[in-house]
Amino acid sequence: MAVKLWDVVIAGAGPAGLSAALVLGRARRTVLLCDTGTPRSWASKEMHGFLTRDGIAPAEFRRLARQELSRYPGVEFRAVEVTAATRTGNGYFSVTIGKRSHVRSRKLLIATGVFDHLPKLEGIEQFFGTSVFQCPYCDGWEMRDAPIAVYGKRRRGFEMARAMTAWSNDIVLCTDGTARLSGTEKTHLQRNEIAVVEERIERLEGARGKLREIIFRGGRRLKRSALFFDTPCSSQSQLAQALGCQFARHGGIKCGQHEATSVPGVFVAGNIIKDVQLVIVAAAEGTRAAFGINRALTREDFERRATGSRRIQHPSLEDPGMQRRRRKHA
Repeated sequence: MAVKLWDVVIAGAGPAGLSAALVLGRARRTVLLCDTGTPRSWASKEMHGFLTRDGIAPAEFRRLARQELSRYPGVEFRAVEVTAATRTGNGYFSVTIGKRSHVRSRKLLIATGVFDHLPKLEGIEQFFGTSVFQCPYCDGWEMRDAPIAVYGKRRRGFEMARAMTAWSNDIVLCTDGTARLSGTEKTHLQRNEIAVVEERIERLEGARGKLREIIFRGGRRLKRSALFFDTPCSSQSQLAQALGCQFARHGGIKCGQHEATSVPGVFVAGNIIKDVQLVIVAAAEGTRAAFGINRALTREDFERRATGSRRIQHPSLEDPGMQRRRRKHA
């Protein structure tokens, strides 16, 4: 029996993948949406910065989104991981879902998101998502004017401390060891009344998810109501690497017009691009990618019917807007 050819397989059903599936479903495309249920927001109690949905629980947001998608018969959801994908000789994709199942698709959208690496601090798990956060734009408002600790090393710590001055003027930068800040950075922090504590952190203490104190190894206690950290994150999937997509210097997948990657037929959206990592931006990137995917599919089908030839359409890796700006300043 022939394996069904989907128009698009989407790996990841977070805001980016869900938004893409909605646009593609409305464009009458057949879409297989796959997800393992490991969102970056697993610890978050509320989602913020998304107009009309500010404060909604992430799980409720996903439930409502999938309910809306159920209106479109071309969209199918499967609770399974896209574990591998290869580009075949005819320009389509052979996609492995789960351990053994295989499907075929004309386009592939990778929207698998990232995992945050929590600082290795005793007790941090009980506070993550309620008083320990990684995104000030997501949770800074709730902690406004509170005594805040920032956890970060080197430039990361400096930049997070600087960012938090939009929400509070009571900030302490905890570097958990030698800060390794430049003289200029130390001066700027001092002039903004941000203390720097280089002592090693022993543990975090509090109750019912609310941080109360940071305990240092020497016995010192620092009363804080929240901690914001900036540590590296990593992709939840290696699909882009396996397919040969190019990566940018900052570690995100390099993409251009309509979130197209360097591999024809492969698009990306969401936090794996490592640009502005907000929910509403991820959703917008999913929409942009869906627009590019549908336009490519439409043009391929139009040309095939007109000429009998089948040529893969793929947007430019470099954004035309960037090309115009370069010409302007050349």
